[in-house]
Amino acid sequence: MKRTNLLLLAPLMLLAACSSVRDSDKQATSTGGGYTTPFPGAGTGTTGVEQSNLNSTLSPQQQLAQIGDRVFFGVDQFEVSPESAATLDKQAEWLRANPSITLTIEGHCDERGTREYNLALGQKRADSVRRYLAANGIDNSRLQTLSFGKERPAVAGSSADVWAQNRRAVSVVN
Repeated sequence: MKRTNLLLLAPLMLLAACSSVRDSDKQATSTGGGYTTPFPGAGTGTTGVEQSNLNSTLSPQQQLAQIGDRVFFGVDQFEVSPESAATLDKQAEWLRANPSITLTIEGHCDERGTREYNLALGQKRADSVRRYLAANGIDNSRLQTLSFGKERPAVAGSSADVWAQNRRAVSVVN
């Protein structure tokens, strides 16, 4: 079992070792509403979704991670930013090339705010991503949404950088 996992991870490790940060990825702030990416190149994935560019030995979730499986939001925000739209455009292109794949879009929040508030905000974030993908030609029946609120942080801690990484919507292959 462990050998299989290593074999699946080897192509990803090679890709990570060969990748470089483009000048456009170094820009930390987008033009929309004070949104700041939590780290350079976050959610940008590959620059195209041509099926031949994605290693066919990777699982669909690994392929989605390569193109960008998550988008980030500003404080108390749920609208898709221009930077997030670029990632979601790649997801939509990939989904059109893979018509049998369905997604669950998970909405997440940082630790601040009440549980109820964050569950509602996480749902709005997931719904916003779903609407964006549907507007870009993906059938709603292929998209489910789920809010985790602040219950499943990507990163532990209590700082602005940590909170920025936890304010996200993540697309998960069903």
